[in-house]
Amino acid sequence: MSFDFLKDNSKKIHFIGIGGISMSGLAEILLERGYKVSGSDMKSSPLIESLAQKGAEIFIGHNKENIKNTDLIVFTAAISDDNPELIGAKELNIQTMDRAEFLGHLMQGHKYNVAVSGTHGKTTTTSMLSHIALKEELDPTILVGGQLDIINGNVRSGNSEYFITEACEYKASFLKFFPFVGIILNIDADHLDFYKDIDDIQNTFIKFSQLIPENGYLVCCLENEKIDKVIKSAKCNVVTYGLENGDYTAKNIVFDEKGCASFNCYYKDSELSQIKLNVPGKHNVLNSLACIAASRVLNISTTSIVEGLKEFGGTHRRFEIKGIKNGVTVIDDYAHHPTEIKATLSAAKNYPHKKIFCVFQPHTFSRTLCLFDDFSTAFKGVDELILADIYPAREKDTGVVSSAKLSDKINEIGQKCLNFHSFDEILNYLNKNLNSGDVLFTVGAGDVFKIGEMYLK
Repeated sequence: MSFDFLKDNSKKIHFIGIGGISMSGLAEILLERGYKVSGSDMKSSPLIESLAQKGAEIFIGHNKENIKNTDLIVFTAAISDDNPELIGAKELNIQTMDRAEFLGHLMQGHKYNVAVSGTHGKTTTTSMLSHIALKEELDPTILVGGQLDIINGNVRSGNSEYFITEACEYKASFLKFFPFVGIILNIDADHLDFYKDIDDIQNTFIKFSQLIPENGYLVCCLENEKIDKVIKSAKCNVVTYGLENGDYTAKNIVFDEKGCASFNCYYKDSELSQIKLNVPGKHNVLNSLACIAASRVLNISTTSIVEGLKEFGGTHRRFEIKGIKNGVTVIDDYAHHPTEIKATLSAAKNYPHKKIFCVFQPHTFSRTLCLFDDFSTAFKGVDELILADIYPAREKDTGVVSSAKLSDKINEIGQKCLNFHSFDEILNYLNKNLNSGDVLFTVGAGDVFKIGEMYLK
């Protein structure tokens, strides 16, 4: 299929797994642009209900009957070959395309595509950059992996040549994109159910950097030891950043009572501006430097950069303050990798608290097994650590790894850790042990956020 297909908005496009954060965003962009959209998923959700209200034809459950009169079918990486709608598409000779390839085709309709990649921080950085672009009035199309208040959701359909999106490395999906500016925040070991090892991951990021045209820009963080080989392999302009090393650096970093940083941003030896962030943690200083570097490549004014960063208060499920009850502050975070957990808890230590309670829900059996030792040491500084059972996502439990085994390992190391098998058991423990002035963190990429919401109710 060529990009010309998408110039005809009389076409009907069907999404298998339309309830996913990225799939729903793509569907919404097409609805905004006048396409006929249908989609199926195993259960309803607020995202699906919103799409239905905007005109999408929704089917709960997967069935061959759902794809009648369809011109193209888009599916997620989680959809297996035995899906009845995919089988039906082959029988009816309907063209199919995975989500990443379809997003790549959408990007081809824009000149200035900004693809935010990295093992950690994609959603926050994409959201920061979106605030800056909107402040500059670039009218961008935005696709972000979380709910962002300024666009009332996870997607915005603009009418300009600017397209800002997350670029996920899972199953090398971002190699189907067309970046003009490619940001690499970091390279770490993750998705080891797909990649062989960290070198395999690094080589995939090298391939991503080589997608950028010669007149385009690679923006990358010098704090990461795996980035040198990527820089040497790049065939485009390279812009670097880091706390102390790089084209863009941060000096005189000061944290306020909520753990949010202010700093002086420098480009090489010249001070650009004073930056004030409203999201906590040193990792967000790095994320903001990535945004500053990318914004300057796009000739965005310093005023818009400063004001956009100052007004960004976070994305839902990223250090999100859910509420306060009986003097206990409930904060939710999507962190599901040891590196992310350490960054979140580092920011937590700067947040006012008597004791830090952390409820962590490991995400997928494969990640928990591959990073087992790293998870066991990721929670230093937590006063009370509770593990929920592993959230399986797309995987089946083989019995090889469990939250109980991880809890035993953490206890062996010398940090007290409890494992409960239901949210009700966890809630009961919290109700008996939380006191005014404590902070409760719910951490993980599954549905652990519900525990915080249950407590607040």
